[in-house]
Amino acid sequence: MTPQISSLLVANRGEIAVRIFRTARDLGLATVAVHSDPDADALHVRAADAAVRLPGAAPADTYLRGDLVIKAALAAGADAVHPGYGFLSENADFARQVQDSGLTWIGPPPEAIEAMASKTRAKELMRAAGVPLLDPVDPATATPADLPLLLKAAAGGGGRGMRVVRDLDALKEALHAAAAEAASAFGDGEVFAEPYVERGRHVEVQILADAHGTVWALGTRDCSLQRRHQKVIEEAPAPGLPDTLRESLHAAAVAAARAVSYRGAGTVEFLVTADGRPYFLEMNTRLQVEHPVTEAVFGLDLVALQLRVAEGAALPLSPPQPAGHAVEARLYAEDPAQDWRPQTGVLHTLDIPGQVRVDTGFTDGDTVGIHYDPMLAKVVAHAPTRAEAVRALAHALAGARIHGLTTNRELLVGSLRHPEFGAAQLDTGFYDRHLAELIETAPDAGTAALAAALAEAAPAPDAPLAARLGGWRNVRSQPQTRRYTCAGTEYEVQYHPVDHPGVRVLSAERHLVALEVDCIRRMFHVKRNSNNTEVYVDSALGAHTLTPVPRFPDPQDRTEPGSLLAPMPGTVVRVADGLAPGSHVTAGQPLLWLEAMKMEHRILAPASGTLTALHAVTGQQVEFGALLAVVQEEPQP
Repeated sequence: MTPQISSLLVANRGEIAVRIFRTARDLGLATVAVHSDPDADALHVRAADAAVRLPGAAPADTYLRGDLVIKAALAAGADAVHPGYGFLSENADFARQVQDSGLTWIGPPPEAIEAMASKTRAKELMRAAGVPLLDPVDPATATPADLPLLLKAAAGGGGRGMRVVRDLDALKEALHAAAAEAASAFGDGEVFAEPYVERGRHVEVQILADAHGTVWALGTRDCSLQRRHQKVIEEAPAPGLPDTLRESLHAAAVAAARAVSYRGAGTVEFLVTADGRPYFLEMNTRLQVEHPVTEAVFGLDLVALQLRVAEGAALPLSPPQPAGHAVEARLYAEDPAQDWRPQTGVLHTLDIPGQVRVDTGFTDGDTVGIHYDPMLAKVVAHAPTRAEAVRALAHALAGARIHGLTTNRELLVGSLRHPEFGAAQLDTGFYDRHLAELIETAPDAGTAALAAALAEAAPAPDAPLAARLGGWRNVRSQPQTRRYTCAGTEYEVQYHPVDHPGVRVLSAERHLVALEVDCIRRMFHVKRNSNNTEVYVDSALGAHTLTPVPRFPDPQDRTEPGSLLAPMPGTVVRVADGLAPGSHVTAGQPLLWLEAMKMEHRILAPASGTLTALHAVTGQQVEFGALLAVVQEEPQP
């Protein structure tokens, strides 16, 4: 008989650790966190009853060290381990070691994890179970008729080690790059190829199984909106599926679970073609990032059910009936306009209003570092209909105040309000078609700059009485001038404290300015960061980050023409074969690969010419702005 759990260690970090601790507390369990050195004061550490340090910073030295995690659990008196998602969650050896240490493993049997760990082996099992599959393609014998191809890492997911190949001449390099990324991410460089389905839908089925033979298929989720093969917006149920297709997906997911004697929570993922044919992709033997949409629709706590199943409890023979629709958006610290470049720094404000669920691992003042995924929060709306849920989620995100980091918030709002999304015309090529229009420059920041200048001129609440009575209303003979930059554009604001062309000042305080613009009253929330280097202005006109321009700016250091600077702090994971000073390079040629926050970024030659300097080597840690290489452009004929 499985013993009852009294103390739970979560072998993870960030929002998923915080989310699991929330349920554990509700069930009366003691909680134990583990943390790397950069996470010493992270929210998941503060949320736990006890925390154990894993010395180091990189995941390989900390959250991926199963031996240290088990040692921490035993030292803290935990009797169960929940892996969350990512890190060690799908590591069969770790699951066995947890059980061999006398701890309860909150996950499927190690044998089931092992069976599904390799996508190639999993496909063999699914074929035997009668689950529909795409036929693999041997890259060595691929022909133009096989294109386009999708290269995938056999041992992992999350978009790592994946490449779309549309030209046979590019296949060799793509295989090399995919294998290198897979080896770096998963310790296994095996890559396989299969047909790439244009405009396919990514649809998955949440399953939950107990040790008594019951397997639930908890509806479908659509996860088609993706960037770099990583999900951005997910919803349940998947809209627009015929009942026969939905039932066949449920049946295939249950068959997949029974084929490996599954137990606990898991997800079976499918690719659905434009003409409605489903194909098995993979099975994730863990809790999914997007599990909250299923929880909302079915009124369940999947973490609580995971814990009860691990204790040996039997599920009811049938799950509850679903109700309504739920949509989740992943809020990332990244810049979609700069090739989804991850952002690091201090998150000064994270405030998302509305009747939405927010799962996050951050609070105001926390730092987003370079070592981990840049997801700030998952925001989930649930409503009786899809249209209502989408509208509520878009409204909450549009009204959010997020200060200190560039995020994908505007992209999420634009995606949710896009006509194709509203009509449930979903497929994995959504951002290929619409990214350019979704990352258009934000509305003019001139009015926001005026609000920032008025707030700056407003007297502080603790100012002398005379200043507070007169304040910004004192009329000066000359207009006041402030300059700000926003998204690369400089704005100069000349204003009298009362009179502004086309704008009527209704009130101005340090953090709130009311303006009447074109006869419409607008409220502008204004906040400066702690060192006064940025001003954040939020209103119904949009969110703007303004940088005050010094009155007497310091001269800027100039870099040598053709210098390639690190766009973010990270690790050099690869240098192009044969690249050395003196090499001839062509414009757009990949020279270096940087990895930061679980994403890989290419550093391209800015022009055709000669590489005159190379300062980067594989394995090197570089800071933002570090000089990586110099390309001397060849003279134009």
